[in-house]
Amino acid sequence: MATNQNLIELQHLFSPKNIRQLAAPILLLLVLMMMVLPLPAFVLDVAFTFNIALSMMVMLVAMYTRKPLDFSVFPTVLLVTTLLRLSLNVASTRVVLLHGHSGADAAGKVIEAFGHFLVGGNTAVGIVVFIILTVINFVVITKGAGRIAEVGARFTLDAMPGKQMAIDADLNAGLIDDKEAKRRRAEVSQEADFYGAMDGASKFVRGDAVAGILIMVINIVGGLIVGVIQHDMDFQRASTVYTLLAIGDGLVAQLPSLIISVAAGMVVSRVGDEGGDVGGQFVNQLFNNPTVMLLTAAILAVMGMIPGMPNFVFLLLAGLLGWGAWRMKKKAEQPVEEEAALPAAAQVTQAVESLEASWADVTPVDVLGLEVGYRLIPMVDKGQDGELLKRIRGLRKKFAQDIGFLASPVHIRDNLELRPNNYRITLKGVEIGTGEAYPGQFMAINPGRVSGPLPGTQTKDPAFGLPAIWVDNSRREQAHVLGYTVVDASTVIATHLNHVIMSHAADLLGRQETQALLDHIAKDSPKLVDDLVPKVLPLHVLQRVLQYLLEEGINIRDMRSIVETLAEHAPRTQDPVELASRVRMGLGRAIVQGLFPGAAEIDVIALDPSLERVLSQAIASGGGDGGVIEPGLADSLLRETATASQHQEDLGLPPVLLVPNHLRWLLARFLRRAVPTLKVIAHSEVPESRTIRVAAVVGG
Repeated sequence: MATNQNLIELQHLFSPKNIRQLAAPILLLLVLMMMVLPLPAFVLDVAFTFNIALSMMVMLVAMYTRKPLDFSVFPTVLLVTTLLRLSLNVASTRVVLLHGHSGADAAGKVIEAFGHFLVGGNTAVGIVVFIILTVINFVVITKGAGRIAEVGARFTLDAMPGKQMAIDADLNAGLIDDKEAKRRRAEVSQEADFYGAMDGASKFVRGDAVAGILIMVINIVGGLIVGVIQHDMDFQRASTVYTLLAIGDGLVAQLPSLIISVAAGMVVSRVGDEGGDVGGQFVNQLFNNPTVMLLTAAILAVMGMIPGMPNFVFLLLAGLLGWGAWRMKKKAEQPVEEEAALPAAAQVTQAVESLEASWADVTPVDVLGLEVGYRLIPMVDKGQDGELLKRIRGLRKKFAQDIGFLASPVHIRDNLELRPNNYRITLKGVEIGTGEAYPGQFMAINPGRVSGPLPGTQTKDPAFGLPAIWVDNSRREQAHVLGYTVVDASTVIATHLNHVIMSHAADLLGRQETQALLDHIAKDSPKLVDDLVPKVLPLHVLQRVLQYLLEEGINIRDMRSIVETLAEHAPRTQDPVELASRVRMGLGRAIVQGLFPGAAEIDVIALDPSLERVLSQAIASGGGDGGVIEPGLADSLLRETATASQHQEDLGLPPVLLVPNHLRWLLARFLRRAVPTLKVIAHSEVPESRTIRVAAVVGG
């Protein structure tokens, strides 16, 4: 049993996941061991080869990285590779000083190859090449990459607040969800951390370059001392052997360092990721303009014809660039030439067949639209100074002033499917109003108190349904004398449009309009808005509360009071209906003032106490659904409420039903369609300073 348990533990220990996790600690342990333990020449060859291969892999990964964060481990890679090179320098120095007197291959074949093959066995050439590589690495590449990383870190940190605010704005507007917002915030933080780490990690490479020079000098001086004093070598032979070994050791470490520095420069100097990897960006942006290639070819050709210049090389490169530019221009013009050679009918067929669907074909639905027949086009034509355009602009401004938010613009277009004098009003692509208008004529509306008939085309006012007559300009004065209200065609459409958008204000308040409204309020009260949305109340809940208010004809101009009320009650409930009721209580004085101006008595319709009890029981039995009213009772309630409402209107009073708080939402929703002019208010919405007088009782 114990044996099986041990086997299971060993299998778990050497599982692929655990081996992957142990790879980095084991590599660091081996690197540190190389500084202490003596290594044979073969192991040094393997380690140097691995170092070169690792540096090449790092550079290729950097080239195929689309954005810096795709290689976020790069600062750690810089540290590990730098530590690996320094450990190899220590290990190779130990071998060179201990066994260098035995020959050039004492420290392994890799160091010998770099000392003999790359510099031809010439110590002077080797020293110069090593110094040049070190200067390129230290002064040019590493310094430039470090500067880019430093500036990138500074600007990334400065841009963090703006990026965080942009993420919060997208979240509040509903463009992204919580998970996407969290991912973007983490990405912004990681980007700042990456550039900060790269700024510090670049110092490792610079220190490595300095250490390479010092190690080479120490190897040469130490080798001469060891060779001459300890091994009785003559000075010339000792200097030749130990200098070549020191140069080979320095080059075999400096070459990977140079490659890693180039990789660091490519990672931090990336700008944008739309072009893919570095290779794709290089080709797409440098060799995509045939005109540039032709000009370069011409310059090289002129230089190639100058006596004394390497004519063949210059002319060869000029020819290659010119040929490449010609191929690019020919390839770009080929589809046009082929299309020109086709018959006209074939061109149309080919265009239709080759046309691919794209997102450009998906046209968004207009929030608010006005479609007109062809005879009404002059009224909305900007070139003809259409009167209706001015009126619509004024309506939108008046709507914002009266209701409290800026609605979407009215998109006007002609529709040949409509009758010539007809128009149609649409909300999100759905028809919500239609009518007809006759340019040059006037609509005489009968308000109910005219003194005689009027000849003309009988019709109805499209906004309020009152009987009306279309008359010519010659009968305009006659209509006024008879008591008709006379308006022109553009006023008819504008009034209808105004009535429609006023009655559909709740549908016009989308999430984008709600966010814009909050942004507008935040200019004067930023703390008030920040403490509410989205910390306490989500944007969509606020939008629904405002829509409930608009559905019942309450404007939202006093957003300060609305936000303050929501901030007070939102921590306890997120129910839009309950929050809307609380807001109505906060706006009670304004609601009552709008219905009953001044300080006179409030003449209202009330419910019989027995009917109140029945309705309260219906709400209690319905639970969270608001309750269900028995059909017979519902019919009686509708009939009596309509009668009482009409009686109030006949007396010149606004039809207002006063009910207990818990019944207001149910009755307002129930009576809205049957008696659209009736306003239902709660007892808690009436200020204490106003006197209530019951003019009629429903259910008595």
